[in-house]
Amino acid sequence: MAKLKTKESKASVAAFLNSIADEKRRADCKAVARMMRDATGCNAAMWGTAMVGYGSYHYKYASGHEGKWFMTGFSPRKQALTLYIMPGFAEYDKLMAKLGRFKT
Repeated sequence: MAKLKTKESKASVAAFLNSIADEKRRADCKAVARMMRDATGCNAAMWGTAMVGYGSYHYKYASGHEGKWFMTGFSPRKQALTLYIMPGFAEYDKLMAKLGRFKT
Protein backbone atom coordinates (compact mmCIF):
# COMPACT_ATOMS: atom_id res chain seq x y z
CA MET A 1 0.00 0.00 0.00
CA ALA A 2 1.40 3.40 -0.96
CA LYS A 3 2.30 5.83 1.80
CA LEU A 4 0.73 9.28 1.79
CA LYS A 5 3.40 11.73 0.62
CA THR A 6 1.72 14.90 1.84
CA LYS A 7 2.02 15.25 5.60
CA GLU A 8 1.89 18.01 8.18
CA SER A 9 5.25 19.72 8.54
CA LYS A 10 6.94 22.27 10.78
CA ALA A 11 7.54 24.65 7.84
CA SER A 12 6.51 28.26 8.40
CA VAL A 13 3.09 29.19 7.03
CA ALA A 14 4.02 32.90 7.19
CA ALA A 15 7.19 32.31 5.15
CA PHE A 16 5.21 30.29 2.60
CA LEU A 17 2.56 33.00 2.23
CA ASN A 18 5.19 35.74 2.00
CA SER A 19 6.95 33.79 -0.78
CA ILE A 20 3.95 34.05 -3.13
CA ALA A 21 5.24 36.26 -5.95
CA ASP A 22 1.97 37.72 -7.20
CA GLU A 23 0.91 40.53 -4.84
CA LYS A 24 -2.84 40.03 -5.33
CA ARG A 25 -2.64 36.26 -4.88
CA ARG A 26 -0.48 36.76 -1.76
CA ALA A 27 -3.06 39.20 -0.30
CA ASP A 28 -5.91 36.81 -1.18
CA CYS A 29 -4.13 33.91 0.51
CA LYS A 30 -3.44 35.93 3.65
CA ALA A 31 -7.13 36.91 3.78
CA VAL A 32 -8.22 33.27 3.34
CA ALA A 33 -5.74 32.25 6.05
CA ARG A 34 -7.30 34.72 8.51
CA MET A 35 -10.83 33.60 7.62
CA MET A 36 -10.01 29.91 8.04
CA ARG A 37 -8.22 30.52 11.33
CA ASP A 38 -11.21 32.50 12.64
CA ALA A 39 -13.74 29.95 11.35
CA THR A 40 -11.95 26.88 12.67
CA GLY A 41 -10.27 28.23 15.79
CA CYS A 42 -7.17 26.26 14.71
CA ASN A 43 -3.69 27.48 13.91
CA ALA A 44 -2.45 27.00 10.36
CA ALA A 45 0.07 24.31 9.50
CA MET A 46 1.90 23.50 6.30
CA TRP A 47 0.98 20.19 4.67
CA GLY A 48 3.57 19.22 2.14
CA THR A 49 5.20 22.17 0.42
CA ALA A 50 2.19 24.10 -0.86
CA MET A 51 -0.93 23.41 1.22
CA VAL A 52 -2.03 25.28 4.34
CA GLY A 53 -4.29 23.24 6.60
CA TYR A 54 -6.36 23.83 9.73
CA GLY A 55 -7.21 21.10 12.22
CA SER A 56 -6.80 17.43 11.40
CA TYR A 57 -8.61 14.13 11.52
CA HIS A 58 -7.72 10.47 11.25
CA TYR A 59 -9.31 8.43 8.46
CA LYS A 60 -9.38 4.74 7.63
CA TYR A 61 -10.74 3.18 4.45
CA ALA A 62 -12.25 -0.30 4.12
CA SER A 63 -9.08 -1.25 2.23
CA GLY A 64 -7.11 -0.67 5.41
CA HIS A 65 -5.41 2.50 4.13
CA GLU A 66 -5.37 5.12 6.86
CA GLY A 67 -3.80 8.44 7.61
CA LYS A 68 -4.08 11.95 8.96
CA TRP A 69 -5.37 14.90 6.94
CA PHE A 70 -6.41 18.50 7.55
CA MET A 71 -10.07 19.42 8.10
CA THR A 72 -9.98 22.50 5.92
CA GLY A 73 -7.30 24.37 4.06
CA PHE A 74 -6.13 25.98 0.85
CA SER A 75 -3.37 26.02 -1.73
CA PRO A 76 -2.39 28.79 -4.14
CA ARG A 77 -2.12 26.65 -7.27
CA LYS A 78 -0.83 28.03 -10.57
CA GLN A 79 -4.28 28.31 -12.17
CA ALA A 80 -6.48 29.03 -9.14
CA LEU A 81 -6.68 29.35 -5.39
CA THR A 82 -7.85 25.91 -4.27
CA LEU A 83 -9.95 25.55 -1.12
CA TYR A 84 -10.24 22.22 0.67
CA ILE A 85 -13.37 21.71 2.77
CA MET A 86 -13.18 18.08 3.80
CA PRO A 87 -16.76 17.59 5.03
CA GLY A 88 -17.88 18.59 1.53
CA PHE A 89 -20.35 21.05 0.08
CA ALA A 90 -23.50 18.96 -0.40
CA GLU A 91 -25.54 20.83 2.19
CA TYR A 92 -24.42 24.27 1.01
CA ASP A 93 -25.86 24.44 -2.52
CA LYS A 94 -27.56 27.83 -2.03
CA LEU A 95 -24.48 29.35 -0.43
CA MET A 96 -22.18 27.93 -3.10
CA ALA A 97 -24.35 29.44 -5.85
CA LYS A 98 -23.47 32.90 -4.48
CA LEU A 99 -19.75 32.32 -5.10
CA GLY A 100 -20.00 32.51 -8.84
CA ARG A 101 -17.87 30.23 -11.01
CA PHE A 102 -16.11 27.40 -9.17
CA LYS A 103 -15.20 23.71 -9.45
CA THR A 104 -15.81 20.96 -6.90
